[in-house]
Amino acid sequence: MTRDGATPQELRVLARRDLARYPSVWPVDRRIEAVAPLDGSGFLLRDRGGATYRARKLLLATGLKETLPKITGVTEFYGSSLFNCPYCDGWELRDGPLVVIAEGSNAFSLARLAYQWSRDLLVCTNGSSRSLGRLEAQALSGRGVVVTEKKIAELVGDNGKLRAVRFHDGTEAKRSGGFISPYWRQAAPFGEMLGCRINGQGGIETDNLGRTSIPGVYAAGDTSVIAPAQTSIAAGEGSRAAIGINSDLVREDFGG
Repeated sequence: MTRDGATPQELRVLARRDLARYPSVWPVDRRIEAVAPLDGSGFLLRDRGGATYRARKLLLATGLKETLPKITGVTEFYGSSLFNCPYCDGWELRDGPLVVIAEGSNAFSLARLAYQWSRDLLVCTNGSSRSLGRLEAQALSGRGVVVTEKKIAELVGDNGKLRAVRFHDGTEAKRSGGFISPYWRQAAPFGEMLGCRINGQGGIETDNLGRTSIPGVYAAGDTSVIAPAQTSIAAGEGSRAAIGINSDLVREDFGG
């Protein structure tokens, strides 16, 4: 997107600046709390202050929220020296002593990706004995990757910079950063409120133009495409959904 390294706040400012050129677009900084279909066609939205909005079509682009493992200190480092995506942040962590924290079945795939960026790699399943299969653990160990099922007591560091992983048995592993596997969920309940069908990854199911299973409701970005979660992919999904919305509005206006 030509914005490598830009913060989410910077991207939002730039997007608002682009939108400001169009007199038919106006942002409304309100938190929507309820969405319901109207009799006949369209939708009614209500914000936290009680104001209502009517729409012929509705695009859900609220993204995902992550639930992090219950490890003391994890929120201090997440987004600064611990990340969820090696494709997004692996370059910045390259060649350092890294940790992969994964309690679920994706531990092996995440560890393989992290191994591209550092050969000094520690994989922690945080007490789970089912995160890695025997052959998977052997494949990692055969490449010098240290694998441990020990329960993590806390993450240690300063100002968002990870310094060590401390285990319940009192031992520590010096680490400068790494990757963590969160649990993903929809950031907003609107798809569920409207009855949209969910795909196998927890995203809202759509066709190739962003249409959901509910007529008049569309979804784009991480709301529908769970992985990979990248801004360029989300932007492309938004463009396709916009084409779907406009095509359907034009067809309806012409009686199609």
